[in-house]
Amino acid sequence: MSEISLNNVCKSFGGVQVIDGISLDIESGELVVFLGPSGSGKSTLLRMIAGLETIDEGELTIGGKRSEHLAPGQRDVAMVFQNYALYPHMSVRENMAFGLKNIRMPKDEIERRVNDAARILEMDALLDRRPAQLSGGQRQRVAIGRAIVKEPAAFLFDEPLSNLDAALRVRTRVELAELHQRMQSTMIYVTHDQTEAMTLADRIIILNDCQIEQIGTPMDVYLYPNSRFVAGFVGSPGMNFLQAELSGTAGKQQAKLGDGSQIELSVDLGPGAYELGIRPEAVRVSATPAATTGTATVVERLGERTLVHLRLEDGTELIAQDGGHSEVKPGDLVHLTFDTSQLHLFDDKGRAHHAK
Repeated sequence: MSEISLNNVCKSFGGVQVIDGISLDIESGELVVFLGPSGSGKSTLLRMIAGLETIDEGELTIGGKRSEHLAPGQRDVAMVFQNYALYPHMSVRENMAFGLKNIRMPKDEIERRVNDAARILEMDALLDRRPAQLSGGQRQRVAIGRAIVKEPAAFLFDEPLSNLDAALRVRTRVELAELHQRMQSTMIYVTHDQTEAMTLADRIIILNDCQIEQIGTPMDVYLYPNSRFVAGFVGSPGMNFLQAELSGTAGKQQAKLGDGSQIELSVDLGPGAYELGIRPEAVRVSATPAATTGTATVVERLGERTLVHLRLEDGTELIAQDGGHSEVKPGDLVHLTFDTSQLHLFDDKGRAHHAK
C-alpha cells in the first residue's frame, strides 16, 4: 500500500497561514499534480508530506501508517528537488548509491538497485560519468535515479523540470510519464506549469490562497472549472472573460455582451449581470456575417492553428481561433461565432455555472 491521506492539515509561518485545513486522498499508484501560482502553498504541502516542514495541525497517513510525527527518513518517501544536488566529484553510480551506503545496505543489494534504476531510466552507459559530463536532462535523471534506488512507497517531485530549457523540458516530461507507466508508483508532482499538469496528471489538485480550489482529472478542470480562478488559471491561452447581462427564462435565455451582441444559451441562472467565460477554441472566425464582430489587433500563426487577438466595439478584448491557413491580418474586421456548449457564467462570488 502506498496511498497518502491528509486530514485537515494546517501550517503557519509566524502569523501567516500558508496551508489552511486541507484534506485529500491520493490513491496507490496515482500520479497527482499540485498546481497553483507562486505562494499558493503547493511546495509547502509537498514538504509537509516529506517531513521537511512540520504539520501544525491535522493528520498525515502514508501507506496506512500515521506519519505526521515521523522523521523524514521514516516516512518511506523519496523527494526529487528542482536543484539536482549531485556530488560533482562522484560518478553517476556513486551519486545514486550514496544514500544506500549511508544506511549500510549490503553492497550486492546496492549494486542491484543502482543497475535496476539505470535500466529503468535508460542510462546504463552513463554510470561511470561525473555530473559535469552530463546534460541538464541527464543530471535530472540521475536525481530521479537516486530516488528510485530507495524503493519508496511514494515519489515527491518539486518542480523538477524548471531548470531545463523548453525543448529538454518537453522530452523529460515524456520520460517522466513513461517512468510512471513502467513503475506504477504513487507520485506527487508540484508545478506552476499547467502544460506539465495537463499532460502528466491522473488528477490535478489546484491550490489557491492556502486552500484547494478544485480536484479533478485534467479535462474535468479544463472543461468544467468550478470557479473563475480555475477558469482563468488553467488553459493556454487563458479563457476569455466578457461582461454579460443575462435575460429570459430557463431554456430560452440570452446573454447580452457589452457591444450589444446577444448569445443564446441555456443555464440554470436567473437574470442579472454575470461574467461570461469562453475559451479561445470555442470562439471561431466566421467567413460569413455574424452577430459579433471585432477588429484584429494581433495574429499569432502557430502552424496548425492561428490565434487572433481582437477588440470588440465596446473595447473588450478577446482571443479567437482560426485555421492554420488563416488569412486574417491585423486591422481586419472579423466575424465571430461562439460554441454555446462551451460557455460558462460566473456570478459575483466567482462560482462557475456551465451552459447545458
